[in-house]
Amino acid sequence: MAYSIQNIKSNLTGGGARSALFKVTFDYPDGISAISGEKLQFLCKASQIPASTINKLEVDYMGRKVKLAGVRPEFADWTVTIINDEDFAIRNDLENWMNYMNGHVDNAQRVNPLDYKTTGKVTQLSKDGSKLREYNFKGIFPTEIAAIDLSWDSEDLEEFEVTFSVDWWEVAGQNYPKGNNGTS
Repeated sequence: MAYSIQNIKSNLTGGGARSALFKVTFDYPDGISAISGEKLQFLCKASQIPASTINKLEVDYMGRKVKLAGVRPEFADWTVTIINDEDFAIRNDLENWMNYMNGHVDNAQRVNPLDYKTTGKVTQLSKDGSKLREYNFKGIFPTEIAAIDLSWDSEDLEEFEVTFSVDWWEVAGQNYPKGNNGTS
C-alpha cells in the first residue's frame, strides 16, 4: 500500500473532528438558584472526552498468562476549565452547590446524595455546528473548585478548573453494533 497525501485525504472525509468545537452543559440540583444558565456553554473553554477502561484479569495456565476482560473500574473524575466573568455567575453557582452539599461553617452534610447529584454533558460539534456525539455524565457533583490566580503582572482573563465526581457516563450520537446500546 502506497502512502500518499491522497490516502490521508480520502480517509478524512469529514476533514477530521476538531478539538475546539464542543460545548459543556450541566444541571444544577433542585434547591440551587442557578443564575449562570446559558453562560456555561460559552465560558467553558476546556474539557475532555472521557477515557474508557476495562480491567484485565490474568489467569495462569500451563506457564502462560491468559488475559480476560474484567470489570470497569470506577469512572475517572471529569474536569472542566471555565473563564470567569466579572459577575462570577458560574463560580457563584458552583460554590453554592458545594455549600448545599456541605457547609463551610458547620461542616454538616444536609442533603441526601440523590438531591445533589445531577447530569452533565460534553457535546462534540461538527464544523457546521451540528452535534456529532454527546458524552452524558451521570451522578456528577463538584469535588473541587480550583483557586483563581491573581497577579499585577498579568492581563489574562481569569479562569478556574472544576473537578466533578462521576458515577458513570454514556455516549449518544453514533451508530452502535447490533446488540450494543452504547452505554459504558
